[in-house]
Amino acid sequence: MVNQHRFIVSREQVMEKLGGEEPVVLADCRFQLGQQKCGQEAYAAGHLPGAVYFDLEEDLSGPVGEHGGRHPMPDLGVLLLKLGERGIDRNTAVIAYDDQGGAMAARFWWLLRFLGHEKVYLLDGGYRGWVQAGLPVSSEPAAPAEPKVFGGRVQNQMLVVMEDVRERLDRPGTVLIDSREPRRYRGEEEAIDKKAGHIPGARNRFWKDNLGADGRWLPPEELKTRFGDIAPDQEIIVYCGSGVTACPNLLALAEAGRTDARLYLGSWSDWISYPENPVTTGEE
Repeated sequence: MVNQHRFIVSREQVMEKLGGEEPVVLADCRFQLGQQKCGQEAYAAGHLPGAVYFDLEEDLSGPVGEHGGRHPMPDLGVLLLKLGERGIDRNTAVIAYDDQGGAMAARFWWLLRFLGHEKVYLLDGGYRGWVQAGLPVSSEPAAPAEPKVFGGRVQNQMLVVMEDVRERLDRPGTVLIDSREPRRYRGEEEAIDKKAGHIPGARNRFWKDNLGADGRWLPPEELKTRFGDIAPDQEIIVYCGSGVTACPNLLALAEAGRTDARLYLGSWSDWISYPENPVTTGEE
């Protein structure tokens, strides 16, 4: 079956790319919230051959402060150096994967696109699907790469901050999407953040619903249907708990043709750090 996705590649396509002439870097982004070393240990135990590791909190996030949420923007200068050290510049094709349905890999995908990188993709089915297909894995660390200069060009239009969201509340031309599971969106439970509920007016689109029962991404036409209630001329802002699982929704929107959707990076954990910000519960 032909892969109609723009940013998601099949296992077969990965094998083809690895055997081709174009430079390709595989990025292992596995991570478990609350288990700091779990992803690094999983990488050490086995990963796609030649893959380099990027940790959500050490590489793809900055230090946590009073505001900014649980996974704020990393220092971009440091991130650019890390990308270059691992053999990635703006001409290098990069394929990211994890074993959490694409949540962490999509954060990596979004960050590289934010830095102006156009050749970054997600492995459909992730690490688990790769192993289940009987494809090769390795426990050997990636060989040292020839250092490169990434040369990023920040795409500020992809991002909004808390003040942007607050001034858009109740604005007819803006659609706010909450990517968390429905019970957290409705405020029925909250095991991570200090307040339960959602930003007033937000629509709930649970990020995992972008995947089929087999753990692979839905076709672009089905993803387009998921967001079919949003008019082409409406602005889209996506958030989650901390700016991570919003990224799979941003990827799904991009697959559906909405590459203009923007991320509220601090997300819910940033929003509630301002006591004056309104919070609501239940369905909208």
